[in-house]
Amino acid sequence: MAEAGIERLVLVDPDTIEVSSQRIRLHGIDAPESKQTCKRDGEKWRCGWDATRALHDKIGKKPVRCEELDKDRYGRVIGKCFFAGEDINEWLVLRGWAVTYVRYSRDYMPVEATAKSEKRGVWAGEFVMPWEWRRNQRN
Repeated sequence: MAEAGIERLVLVDPDTIEVSSQRIRLHGIDAPESKQTCKRDGEKWRCGWDATRALHDKIGKKPVRCEELDKDRYGRVIGKCFFAGEDINEWLVLRGWAVTYVRYSRDYMPVEATAKSEKRGVWAGEFVMPWEWRRNQRN
């Protein structure tokens, strides 16, 4: 996929972006949904919204480049995306805004362990894994 400027980038949620009208699901990670809440210090907080905001703040006006790895059952591209040479997927997991989606990949397990031990992002409190949260919303 071609490099795209920020003006063509849309954050759908922390693990799905849209570049030039092409929806891209970030490889190997799963992040809280935009409407998902977590608990920190006994209080609910909008961890999904915060995760989306953190990625938006990080990218700023930097160009984004994505590499297509596969397609999912919904026709979305599965890819690794980079800004300023940094792997967005890895950055989200390292900051605690996403978890390793072990059903599909174990690529980010080492950085997840760091985020968890340092209580970053969602690891700072209690949360439901995003795939479990989605399943509960459907039921």
